[in-house]
Amino acid sequence: MFKNQKYITVFGSSVPKPGEEEYEFAYQLGKNFAQNGLNVCTGGFQGIMDAASKGCIEHGGNAVGVTLDIYNAVPSKYLSEEIKCNTLFDRLKNLIEIGDAYVILQGGTGTLVEISLVWEYLNKNMMDEKPVACHGTLWKNIVEVMDQQIKKEKRKSGLVKCFESIEDCSKYISERVK
Repeated sequence: MFKNQKYITVFGSSVPKPGEEEYEFAYQLGKNFAQNGLNVCTGGFQGIMDAASKGCIEHGGNAVGVTLDIYNAVPSKYLSEEIKCNTLFDRLKNLIEIGDAYVILQGGTGTLVEISLVWEYLNKNMMDEKPVACHGTLWKNIVEVMDQQIKKEKRKSGLVKCFESIEDCSKYISERVK
C-alpha cells in the first residue's frame, strides 16, 4: 500500500472539534493533499488527526491512522487503514517511516515530541531528507529559536519551514513530494 503512493504524515492535537479553526485548517490540508494525488497518515484519533483524514478521504485519498491501545480512545471513522501499536515508540516509528513528508499543526507536548523526533532524524542524517512544514505561530517561534541553535552548532538549518496559510503549507509539501 505505501510503496506506490505518497503519504504525508500530519501531526497535531486531538482536541479541536468540527467547526473550530484548527479542525477546519486540518480538513482543508487533507483535502488539498487528496486533490494533489497525495494521502495522509495521522495518529488516527480525533481532532486534527480526524480532520486531516476526513478531508483526504472525502476527496479521493487514503488515510492511514497509526493508533496506540493505551489511550482507550476511539479511532477516527475516516481511516482507510488502522495500524495498531502497543508502544509509543512503535507508533512514532510508524508515523515517521510512512511519511514522505511531514506537516505539523497546532498541538501540545505530543506534537512537540513528534516534530522533535523528525527534526533529530533529519539533523543526524538518520533518514533521507524529507520536507517538513509547520503551520502556526507556536511552531514559527520554536523553529526560529531552534534554527539559531542549530546554526551555532554548525549543523544544517532550514530543514523545517513555517507557513501562515494552509494553502501555502500544502503547496510547499505537494510540490516537493510529487
